[in-house]
Amino acid sequence: MAKKDAKLVLKCPYYALCVALFDLIFTGCGGTAESRLRKTLATQTTGVIQLPAGVIEVSSELRLAPGAHDLEIAGAGTLFKAAKEFKGRAIFVAENARAIRFRDFSIDGNRAEFDRPMEMAPPENAFRVFYSNNGILLDRVDGVTISEVQFAAIPSFAVIASRCSAIRIKNVLVEDSGTRNAKRRNNTTGGIVIEEGSLDFEVRESRFRRIRGNGLWTHSLYTSLRLNDGVFAANRFELIGRDAIEVGAAIRVRVEENTGDHIGYPPEAVDVENQGTPVAIDTAGNVDHSTYARNTFEEIDGKCIDLDGFHDGSIVENKCTNRGTPASYPFGHFGIVMNNTDPNMQSENIEIRGNIIDGTKFGGLFLMGSGHRVTDNSFLHLNKAECNENAKRFGCIYKADEPKMLESGIYLSKGVVRKEEVRDNVIRGNTISGHKMKSRCIAAGPGVNLSQNSVGENTCQDFTTEPKYPLRPQK
Repeated sequence: MAKKDAKLVLKCPYYALCVALFDLIFTGCGGTAESRLRKTLATQTTGVIQLPAGVIEVSSELRLAPGAHDLEIAGAGTLFKAAKEFKGRAIFVAENARAIRFRDFSIDGNRAEFDRPMEMAPPENAFRVFYSNNGILLDRVDGVTISEVQFAAIPSFAVIASRCSAIRIKNVLVEDSGTRNAKRRNNTTGGIVIEEGSLDFEVRESRFRRIRGNGLWTHSLYTSLRLNDGVFAANRFELIGRDAIEVGAAIRVRVEENTGDHIGYPPEAVDVENQGTPVAIDTAGNVDHSTYARNTFEEIDGKCIDLDGFHDGSIVENKCTNRGTPASYPFGHFGIVMNNTDPNMQSENIEIRGNIIDGTKFGGLFLMGSGHRVTDNSFLHLNKAECNENAKRFGCIYKADEPKMLESGIYLSKGVVRKEEVRDNVIRGNTISGHKMKSRCIAAGPGVNLSQNSVGENTCQDFTTEPKYPLRPQK
């Protein structure tokens, strides 16, 4: 049965009969398809497990055999559907395994049956421990490939890879997944998360759409090892409630050539109570020697790039475009924002070059720290909120002692969470245009001396005419 046929079975009005007939054809008198597969997974440690075409209803997690290695689980249009009584960490669970491959099947997490309010994991909780009802859970797996797998209606995460290495995820689809908290805000769930010191990971050429929380991200506890040596490349994100991509607690991660639109949608699901401002490419914890390059996003109700914890790395040739009015972005922000929440890092030595930030509610770049090089960027159609002339309407005064912050094109500050010296930064060759940008192009906050930085050869101009292109509709 082809993949499209498996989906048709799922929508069959006589679903229970469809499943029963499939079980009879596949298993005869030897039990259900689920029980047969469960027995095979429990005993076969290597080789190929060829899945049958059709629907397999799953009541509890399908665990790979202890010590499984060089094992391939291959589908043929197979669709796994969580039963309404499903209990388990994930549909598939692999622990202490090596060289595992999943390919060519679909998982339906049956979110409608489990769509109850759930708060995000409290601090110092590994996601593999806290969240149930995932698609695939991997723990201490050395070498795993997931390809041509489709995830839909997953209550928690499509994939959790925890304490793993040599992870390769390519050409998967994740859609209509994630749950909400008691206030009906997103709780970060829905996408793919790689956590707890995992290393050597790649997620490529995959698609994420209608995800309530984050699309693709890394996460480690403060007490755990950071993740390292990863690539997120050529993925597509559409209608993401929180962050399209988040790099958290990591070293040597490349985020390249990803695209997306409508990040931070729908607005009513944004986690405002926990300051979950949506971001196209976010950073958390201590992240260094990493590169965000040639990514393109449109319609972001939040920030283009957040660098909270980012240092000693590069932000190169990315593009973010917003076409709407300031009222279109209730969580609109700066284009690029630096910060230093993690106490183990300082904001320093970031290259920001050749980026295009087009159409922000406030400024183009919030800069703090030292040793940054900001060159040859285009910050266009800035300050759509027309701060501070529209101060009451759009909340232009974020801090009473820093009234210039949100009205400036590039704003240099000693910081918000922790104060840092702002010196030895290079800001040259940038184009900065927007509301009153000729006079508010580059500004310094309290305690910042522009003369301690190299600022010059920037083009600053007022630009009040809206760009001549239409607002792209949601899909």
